[in-house]
Amino acid sequence: MKSHLAAFGAGSLFAVGLAISGMTKPSKVIGFLDAAGAWDPSLGLVMAAALTVSFIAYRLIRRRASPLFDAKFHLPTRKDIDWRLVVGAALFGVGWGLGGFCPGPGLVAAGGGSAGALVFLVGMTGGMLVEQAVARRIAHRPHELRSAKATERTWKRGAEPEQARSGVVGDLDKHFGEQP
Repeated sequence: MKSHLAAFGAGSLFAVGLAISGMTKPSKVIGFLDAAGAWDPSLGLVMAAALTVSFIAYRLIRRRASPLFDAKFHLPTRKDIDWRLVVGAALFGVGWGLGGFCPGPGLVAAGGGSAGALVFLVGMTGGMLVEQAVARRIAHRPHELRSAKATERTWKRGAEPEQARSGVVGDLDKHFGEQP
């Protein structure tokens, strides 16, 4: 229960910060991205302030043995850059630039009754559902199909057949949780 209250408190503080800084207005985002026109640096200043606070707080918090409201820290363990990350980041950037919303400000603006934010949330939810369906489809492909395609790509790049298993196919096996 404490962790839920802490998450609610952090989310509420984030929402208030977004509203006070004006970052729930798409015009702020589009103004920041319009470097050749009427450039508005305020988003960059908000980002710089947020990064500074996060940089310091992260280092202080990680000195603790465990978080205040949980048994352990839950940090990402993957460090690779795969196609899903690249495509997702590209789609996020394009959507952010065109619509002026990213998830946090979109939720806050929708809560304030913004019709544009509500349209954004419908699109974001649809995108998340499509991503989940594609991920399930990829995960349920037969192992042989993934291995054959990956081996073929590896050979086309000039790798020797014995290197193929430890290269791309081995990475796919690790990603999909299968042993070579």
